[in-house]
Amino acid sequence: MRSFDLAPLYRATVGFDQIADLMDRLLTQDAAATNYPPYNIEKLDDGSWRISIAVAGFSSDELSAEVRENALIVTARKGEDTATERKFLHRGIATRAFERRFHLADHVRVTGAAHVDGMLHIDLVKEVPEALKPRRIEIAKSAPQDANLVEAKAVN
Repeated sequence: MRSFDLAPLYRATVGFDQIADLMDRLLTQDAAATNYPPYNIEKLDDGSWRISIAVAGFSSDELSAEVRENALIVTARKGEDTATERKFLHRGIATRAFERRFHLADHVRVTGAAHVDGMLHIDLVKEVPEALKPRRIEIAKSAPQDANLVEAKAVN
């Protein structure tokens, strides 16, 4: 994988730190580590989304989701199963611990999470504050000119 130096971008720009950080994060991400667990991102309507993560083999108590610094962090830790000694002939269901991060845009907030049928569903909604929403400005009409005024003509 190629390595890109983003130092000139930091030196030549002001206020684009988030974009540079995003590019740096995407370029340095390990491709092999990003495929477990599988997940979907679904757009429900213009301002809401649902992230669905396949968490087969994990109970609700073993899953954790938190929002920290514009990032949604989903973790799973499998408890030790020491009560029974099980022998697997084939083990195809991965129940290894994981941490999955989703970077959220400004004003996107998590509204809820549900663990149903081996899937963890996390609902997101974009809530733009009133101060940032576009607002219409009423334009006042000018008062009509007084009929008694006489136009002045230029004299050479």
